[in-house]
Amino acid sequence: MDIRLGFYGATGNVTGSCYLLQANDTNILVDCGLYQEHDLKERNWGRFPISPSKVDAVLLTHAHLDHSGRLPRLIRDGFEGPIYCTSASSEIAQIVMEDCGKINEEDAEFKRRRHAAEGRKPAHPEEPLYTVEDAEDVAQFFVPVDYDKPTEIAPGITVEFILVGHILGAAACRVTITQNGASRSIVFSGDVGRSDMPILQDPVPVGKADYLLVESTYGDRLHGEIKSIPDELARIVNETAEAGGNLIIPSFAVERTQELLYFLAQLSAEKRIPKLQIYLDSPMANKVNTVFVHHPYLFDSETIRLASVLKVSNVIRVRSSAESKALNHIRGSVIIISGSGMCTGGRIKHHLCQNIERPESTVLFVGYQAQNTLGRQILDGEKEVRILGEMYDVNARIERISGFSAHADQNELLQWLSTVSNTPRKVFVTHGEPKAAKALRDKISSQKGWNAVVPQFQETVVLD
Repeated sequence: MDIRLGFYGATGNVTGSCYLLQANDTNILVDCGLYQEHDLKERNWGRFPISPSKVDAVLLTHAHLDHSGRLPRLIRDGFEGPIYCTSASSEIAQIVMEDCGKINEEDAEFKRRRHAAEGRKPAHPEEPLYTVEDAEDVAQFFVPVDYDKPTEIAPGITVEFILVGHILGAAACRVTITQNGASRSIVFSGDVGRSDMPILQDPVPVGKADYLLVESTYGDRLHGEIKSIPDELARIVNETAEAGGNLIIPSFAVERTQELLYFLAQLSAEKRIPKLQIYLDSPMANKVNTVFVHHPYLFDSETIRLASVLKVSNVIRVRSSAESKALNHIRGSVIIISGSGMCTGGRIKHHLCQNIERPESTVLFVGYQAQNTLGRQILDGEKEVRILGEMYDVNARIERISGFSAHADQNELLQWLSTVSNTPRKVFVTHGEPKAAKALRDKISSQKGWNAVVPQFQETVVLD
């Protein structure tokens, strides 16, 4: 009986992660992510690789939308099986998906009103991809599994979750398939984190992998040093305050926001930056903070400091949309941290509208910006960008701190691969833009002598 592996997302790009593993008369999806690149969003509305009712189980590597964001649609379209993941991932994914459902509804309504005012008749009805109610339905399907505990998910098929340090609850999945007395192990990396970042434990060794899928988000480059983050952040805060502008930080609600608060609290305590008011304008990030407190066993030696970060006195947690809109009228310098991290939706768009034309304000990017996202357009130096249906001149200062990344860079990915205890039969390089994926593939081939390939979208391979 063949073992078949299909690539239905994060191939040639970095979002929409989705793989179909078929063996022992069982259909398993590994991740079911949302596409976030503007030119690929239509795929979110497309068909799944097989009918959702024929999917027997889902393995979720972690809670980010580009890995979990289409689960509500999968269930709405007929999936009724278990979703295996770590406990922290199940809690965070639920928050993330419900927030996405709310944004979907709000964006659809906003577009309906705008198109009506413009007298336009769009080709597609302005309906949300899925609703909050659809997202709420996902909760009943989660089956939390501990790290390093092989769990049978079908006859002759087990899964083991391996800590990778990317975000709270993130894991690589080792799927072991037994046929005719022989076993094959397939490891899906998910997103690989970095060593020596604050808050979370470092990635652990991979162990055995007959076949290996590895992400390549930063497969062609190296990050700035983690130790440089405080100096860079202090400079940007101080220069913006001296100019009298606001510091606008598009930030991912999971992990990145908590790390930002950590460093800002540290700088403030050391009196290296003025004690500016910090507005955390992300209901999702506020909810995620509570999940962190539920899982202290995943923290590193900085755990004690985390508690103080979440209680920083000059952080105001913005709850309602009315409170968010009120920030538009503030005069003087403040720091606003808001989502989404790639500026593809959420409240950050409104804050960009109010600040991107102000030379005294700064937009600071602290995370990956996928191709054809608003964040990438701004970071790449576009002089004019479209936000909420209107064009804005980019006059604000644009800054980036690369050391913040939760993704391993090229060297760190190679270091993670060095913890594989055997020589894999084949390595599939995914979850990267073409240049990055090819660069990592070439490094794996030249440095390790392993058979590494870059699969294509909708390609299916048979594993020996």
